[in-house]
Order: sequence, then C-alpha cells, then structure tokens
Amino acid sequence: MTSAARTDASPPEEFQAVGGTLERALIWVFIVVPTLALLPGIFFAWGGWIGWSDVVVLIVFYLITTTGIGAGYHRCFTHGSFKCRRGLKIALAIAGSMALEGPVIRWVADHRKHHKFSDREGDPHSPWRYGTSAWAVTKGFVFAHAGWVLWGKDRADPKHYAPDLLNDRDLAAISRHFRVLAVISLLAPAIIGGLWDRSWHGAATGFFWGTLVRVALMHHVTFSINSICHVSGKKPFTARDRSGNVWWLAILSQGESWHNLHHADPTCARHGVLKGQIDINAWLIKQFERFGWAYDVRWPDPERLEKKRTAVT
Repeated sequence: MTSAARTDASPPEEFQAVGGTLERALIWVFIVVPTLALLPGIFFAWGGWIGWSDVVVLIVFYLITTTGIGAGYHRCFTHGSFKCRRGLKIALAIAGSMALEGPVIRWVADHRKHHKFSDREGDPHSPWRYGTSAWAVTKGFVFAHAGWVLWGKDRADPKHYAPDLLNDRDLAAISRHFRVLAVISLLAPAIIGGLWDRSWHGAATGFFWGTLVRVALMHHVTFSINSICHVSGKKPFTARDRSGNVWWLAILSQGESWHNLHHADPTCARHGVLKGQIDINAWLIKQFERFGWAYDVRWPDPERLEKKRTAVT
C-alpha cells in the first residue's frame, strides 16, 4: 500500500478520537433519522410505493457501502488482511466513507482498540461492560449496538492506534473530506432516482430507499456485529473474548458475522472458513487478487485453524 509521510504539525479535527460538536450532531442525525424510516419503509413497500429503480438504487448503494466497510475499512485497513493497489485503496476508502460510519482513520482506530481490549475494560463497545446480569447485558447490548457512537467517550486516539493511516496521504485526504463524501452519499440516490424516473417523485423515492432505508439497514447490520455477535452465536474457534458466529447475518453483512473466527485469527482475509459459511467479502477479495488489484492476501492456513479449533463446535 503506497504511503508517504505527512508534514503537518498536528492532525486535523477529523483525526481526533471524537469529532467536534457539528460532527457529533450529524452522527445522531445519520443514525436516528434513517432508523425512523425503517418502519414506514415496510409500510410503503407493502403498499407498492417502491419501483424497480428504487430497488436497484437501494441494492447497489448497499453493496458498495457494505463492501467499503467490510472489505475496505475492516479487513484491509484495520487488519491488513490484504494489500491493494492505489486505485482499489482509494475506491474502498471512498465506498466505506459513504456508509456514513465515520472517517476511515477514526473507524480503524476504534476497531483496533476494540481488538486490543475485546470484551474487557478499555473496549469501546463491549456488551459486557456493565456486568453479566440480565439487566447489565441488556444495557451493555444497547451501548455496544449504537450507544458507543452516540454518547460513548472511550474512543481511540488515531495517533496511537492508526499512525500508519495518518501517514498515508490518500487515506488522510479521504478522511479530511469525509463530510463531502457523506453529502454525496446522501444525495446521489435522489439524483439518480429523479433522473431515472424523470420526476420529483423518483427523486423522493430514490432518497427514501437509496439513502434513508439503505443507511439504516447498513448501520444496524454493522452495529449488530458489535452487539449480537458478542452475546450469541457458535464458537468453533478459541478466542480471547465472547465473539460468536451468527449465521443469519452472514448475507447482509457479506460474511462479517462469522465473528468467532475473525477474533480467533484477526488478520485472516476469509472469516467464513467452515463448510457452508458464505463470505461475500472474501469472494470479492479473491476477485481483486485475480485481477491483480490485491496482493499479499492472508488466506486461511489449515494448520493454524486446526490449532484454534475448540473441542465442542
């Protein structure tokens, strides 16, 4: 991955552990407003207020942003599961930014801290932070799902957890322009829907399905990896924490919910390593490798995996 040293005296605001007042307010808007759109979305879909253009825009933007988060932010930039050519690196960082989960550098810093302290004191979003009683886990589940983003203060310092990304000119620039990419992500579905249908109605439905519903679905699938996958699921591999595999999230998360193996072997490029485990992000990485866009891919090592297998699967 190409990188170059920065000469700035200090990182800009986007690189701090927690953003400024405006950014914090926007985070609330990005999470709460799309979530409120899910219920009427079901009603409107049932009533026929959705066309093929809306379905296409929703699916395409969902796939782009889910790939940006899973294959880009997570497997490539956080864990170094593979290296990529400059064009793919930039594309994945932009796609991840359009998921509206924060600048790539801050996202990576938080996730690296999560792995360092997973389900222990210091973890930014463990559902076990308040204890193991029913009420404690319920409260912890809410915090791990979205609370840590909305009001949590135990965020990671990018200078400590992501210095390599701070020194990468491309990723630093994309992080600085996160707000611009967020606006593009919000408005592009409406513009495409309006041009497709040649009407304001097409723009409105494009925004509703391609922006609001897509962002809500994307966010809660990602958040579920932090919450659901740390309180339930099978554990065929030995890990230091309570991470589990949740099969019914595998398709929507593109393989990120095979979480037990990921925590047992974080740098592995494939999370769904057992028979029948669908891992779309691993398939995409394989295609990137085939085209020469990705290299040094850390595919599963059978001997290493066998050593990590638990007695009961």
